[in-house]
Amino acid sequence: MLGSTLAEKIVANAAGQSRVAPGDIVTCRVDLAMMHDSGGPRRVKPMLERLGVGVWDPAKIVLVSDHYVPAVDGESAAILDLTRKWAADNAIANFHDMQGICHVVLPERGHLKPGMFCVGGDSHSPTGGAFGAYMFGIGATEMAGVLATGEIWLRTPRTHRIELGGRLGAGLCAKDVMLHLCRKIGMSTIRYDAIEYAGTAIAALGMEERMVLSNMSAELGAQTGLIAPDATTAAFLRNANPSAADPEIARWRSDADASYEATWHVDCGALAPQIAAPHSPENSDAADLHRGTKIDQCYIGACTGAKLSDLHMAANILKGRKVATGTRLLVAPASQRMTAAAAADGTLAILLEAGAILLPTGCGACAGYGAGVLAQGEVCLSSTARNFKGRMGHRESKVYLGSPYAVAAAAVAGHIVDPREMLE
Repeated sequence: MLGSTLAEKIVANAAGQSRVAPGDIVTCRVDLAMMHDSGGPRRVKPMLERLGVGVWDPAKIVLVSDHYVPAVDGESAAILDLTRKWAADNAIANFHDMQGICHVVLPERGHLKPGMFCVGGDSHSPTGGAFGAYMFGIGATEMAGVLATGEIWLRTPRTHRIELGGRLGAGLCAKDVMLHLCRKIGMSTIRYDAIEYAGTAIAALGMEERMVLSNMSAELGAQTGLIAPDATTAAFLRNANPSAADPEIARWRSDADASYEATWHVDCGALAPQIAAPHSPENSDAADLHRGTKIDQCYIGACTGAKLSDLHMAANILKGRKVATGTRLLVAPASQRMTAAAAADGTLAILLEAGAILLPTGCGACAGYGAGVLAQGEVCLSSTARNFKGRMGHRESKVYLGSPYAVAAAAVAGHIVDPREMLE
């Protein structure tokens, strides 16, 4: 009998079985359910009321307001008001109001641990996989079922292994890897299967960078994107929640003889900075091929592009330089804690001195909410995860995707360049 993958081990544990195989349909106990203001209480509250049930365990629910914060009109204010009242009425102790983007707030507040089986009311919920937690996005109807019962069924997925060899060079980061994978694998090859990332490049990445890979597993069509926990994971978790016991590291990894649906290889040492052209992350290629494309707005924001490490990348480019005339640079840090950390270590001062405009933390322009949406015909280079038509504003706008290095470099040049030129 072959061994099990990490995904199969977590699913089997959540289902109370000794082992599962791809294709098995099982019912799993949920360790954590995450919701935000957009798809959360305003959607599930009427369903639960029709069913006449409450939430199964308030301690296992984490609620974050991030999509409509701060409120910009009467509708968004009403959504936030409903969210806050629902949290109070249901005794949700883990309600993080205007503290940052859910996919960043959960790990920084110590909610995620290896081996957990989690669901989230957002398509980028696979971010939890960076911590060795099986986490995936579900819709509001499924979330109502989880809130009522604490359980959800799933078909045990096949696992695709992505081996990231070598090490990333200067001016490159996980976003470049993921955009390259979107082109190499495509967005419809991995049909709601699990991904497992491994290799020397993974071992060298910090947790915020690993989160980018797990987060954007959704762009590859995966249900979840797992990374086996290691010493880097354990150190992050201890810092996030010093009172918690050390996480189980050795247990949560694939067996050496586990079977994979496919194995993909990338030599990260040979990778060039990537840019994805409108209107799909799949349209990625070397940044140099897009050189000279004029940019109206540069945006450093979202769960996948405005963490502290992302702000540091931008600062490395912007220090001692100015944003080009005719181009604007907007920065929306991914959480309040990261805003404070960037202020404390001088990063924000570098960004502001260069001419960046600081926005409140939250999902903001990435999802087409709040400040920073695009007008007809405008072109944006963004550190966010998606560039679907009309996502960041007018349907006739264009969104290119790139790393924080690439976005900052374009802000200085006024057009797309290879960011490595500004690191020399």
